[in-house]
Amino acid sequence: MTRESMEWSVVGHDVLRLDGPAKVRGGQRYLADMVFPGALHLALARSTHPHANILRVDTRAAGGVSGVVAVFTGEDLLAIHGVRPCYGPAFRDQPILAFGKVRYAGEPITAVAAESREAAEEAAALIEAEYEELPHVQDPFEAAQPGAPLLHDSLEPAGAFADLMALKGRPGTNICTHYKQRHGDAEKALAEADHVLEDTYTCPPVSHAHLEPHGTAAWFEPGGRLIVHTTSQTPYFVRGDLAAIFGLPLADVRVVVPPLGGSYGGKIYDKLEPLTCLMAKVTGRPVQLHLSREEVFYTSSRHGAVTKIWTGIKDGKITARKVEVYYDAGAYAEVGPRIAQKTGSTAPGPYKFPNVSVDGFCVYTNKTPSGPLRGFGVPQLAIAYETHMNKAAALLEKDPVALRREYVLEEGDLYSTGSPVTSIGLRACLDSVSREMEKTSESRPAATREKHIARGRGIALGFKSVISPTISNAIVELNSDGSAIVRSATVEMGQGATTAFAQIAAEELGLDVNKVRVTTPDTDQSPYDTLTAGSRSTYHMGNAVIGAARQIREKLLETASEALEIPSEELALREGRVFSRSLPERAMTIPEIFLKRFGAPGTTLTGEGTFQGHAVKADPETGQTPRMTEHWFAGASGAEVEVDTETGFVKVTRLVSSADVGRAINPRHCVEQVQGAAAMTLGFALFESMRIEDGRLVNGSFLEYSLTAFEDMPREFITDIVENPLESGPYGARGVGETGTMALKPAIVNAIHDAVGIWLKDMPVTPEKVLRAMREASGAAPGKEASGAAPDGEGPK
Repeated sequence: MTRESMEWSVVGHDVLRLDGPAKVRGGQRYLADMVFPGALHLALARSTHPHANILRVDTRAAGGVSGVVAVFTGEDLLAIHGVRPCYGPAFRDQPILAFGKVRYAGEPITAVAAESREAAEEAAALIEAEYEELPHVQDPFEAAQPGAPLLHDSLEPAGAFADLMALKGRPGTNICTHYKQRHGDAEKALAEADHVLEDTYTCPPVSHAHLEPHGTAAWFEPGGRLIVHTTSQTPYFVRGDLAAIFGLPLADVRVVVPPLGGSYGGKIYDKLEPLTCLMAKVTGRPVQLHLSREEVFYTSSRHGAVTKIWTGIKDGKITARKVEVYYDAGAYAEVGPRIAQKTGSTAPGPYKFPNVSVDGFCVYTNKTPSGPLRGFGVPQLAIAYETHMNKAAALLEKDPVALRREYVLEEGDLYSTGSPVTSIGLRACLDSVSREMEKTSESRPAATREKHIARGRGIALGFKSVISPTISNAIVELNSDGSAIVRSATVEMGQGATTAFAQIAAEELGLDVNKVRVTTPDTDQSPYDTLTAGSRSTYHMGNAVIGAARQIREKLLETASEALEIPSEELALREGRVFSRSLPERAMTIPEIFLKRFGAPGTTLTGEGTFQGHAVKADPETGQTPRMTEHWFAGASGAEVEVDTETGFVKVTRLVSSADVGRAINPRHCVEQVQGAAAMTLGFALFESMRIEDGRLVNGSFLEYSLTAFEDMPREFITDIVENPLESGPYGARGVGETGTMALKPAIVNAIHDAVGIWLKDMPVTPEKVLRAMREASGAAPGKEASGAAPDGEGPK
């Protein structure tokens, strides 16, 4: 990998994770390791019905358990003066405890506070509730139809974010968001097309499966100040919402977040915090709540999705793309409306089509509330648009890679939203994966090795936009001994943000990276950051850290310039010293500069940096906007599979991923992020699914819910980091945590088709589904494939 940045001493190099040794040796303290003296333990009683009116909750037996201090219901919540009973980042639609009715099986109806966890759990098990069952709805497409069982009679917009200010929902329906995009006239183009491909794809809810379950501890100080320690990706949002819920000034709420044991979007916005703080208020004691693994399944999931897609072809050209996507919000909206809008805007795929129509819906169902999961809804869409690119290639008798090259977005193109595309390495990622897949073709084992094993290859592209607008602030402090502190509210949850920010500060200040400490988020000490999510931190917080560090750098160079009598532009800062570029022996160390500037040791230099991304609000009827995002992410995946035609089992034998990282702050970490994302998505493609039967989750533990294991990993795993510098990024960098998720599922589906000639539309592609499709294909009329004519899904114009 060639680099223009070899003059960088820290950035662009493979620095080992600064938090690695503590984690490997078991020294890292997570929330569950912390002791909160005198804290009560909470346990929850949960609904057993997916949709029902609450007629009665009997807490008498629970209150009689030894050690129980308080038993609290939703009706008790309504009786408390000055506490807002509902919360949510898009709509205030989720009650702290269910009152009136429950909207999903597993919803908390009662909280028990006790001196021990065992006593709390014993009491919670004694809670009895009487319900009047109501009709429930599980499928998001069905839930969006008129006459479906209604979950919410009215919606109150939260007004928490600029991009969600205009939310209203659709009264009398389960649709809480409807995003529209119109470019050209897709309906007319489809009507005039020679061929129309039409298909419906489904992706189920899946679990974030972070190693560390959710946890929160909270107490009110004697003066009324609220202190919260919690596992959250959004400490400042939590602070703001808790202040609103309990009627407190922002300064009277302190939120502290230790390093997280994984999250992937599952710990974003409010989760346990409102309830834990409520019980601290009720009992007047510190309280703590740590979920079991089974309870995590009832707390958050990735949005399931139903995607309907139409592709029009006329005179050998793709002339239209129409998409309807129905994101499954579950019982409460959480941030689903943003996914419907932000991700819905990318539904046509990373291509130039003359006519586009998109309708993105976020829909309530009687399921566990959904939240973003690594990819922010893009993987659910990419399976549709990338499978259709291969189907179009088959119909047009073109190579799938060549067809993508014909339509792929490139620098300066206008996307279908009217926004110009800049600094996007789609073609470079496609070319990288294509080259590697061609090598696979040359070294592929003979197909005759086992008669029942069929082999195939597939390729796919993916892209997404960064969350915009958002803000990041950073403070950097340089001590007189040449050590530094970076204060940031970015949450370290395994992604390596701590190391990246230390590298940036060390580069700017000429320090050894091991002399830089990055603090954990504490709203009393860390400046504001919108959220740690959406692969935004390297770009947004990285720019803020640069801005803060450069203020200090300028002060160091200013003082050294005066002392050395050398213009500052002729000075360099490296290895803890400022020196003349032409005469390196003329130098001052950082301690000497401090002594010269202040006349005494022990002082500090401080810099503050702010970075704000920008976007222009889209027209609500057309989705048109001159700036839909601050920047883009691009990635490509290639997969080689073996399909056992006797069992339907699919083995991914070779996986190729390519990601545009802008500039790699830490190349090794970039590769690890892309590979980790791909490994996670492999499970979503092949076997992961939260199975709902009669409105109830039936595989809510790791005994029944399958996760990617080492035996599922491909024999070859190749990752290529494409460096296409982003002018506005820190050293040209952009985030990378989600890029490996976007295109993998369609690459596998396309590879299966290459192997056995079937198109699969429902994720995950289990052996049962593969066998069923193969049997349908073998029984179809000549020239047809499974589920339709070749290419599958060509419908009437």
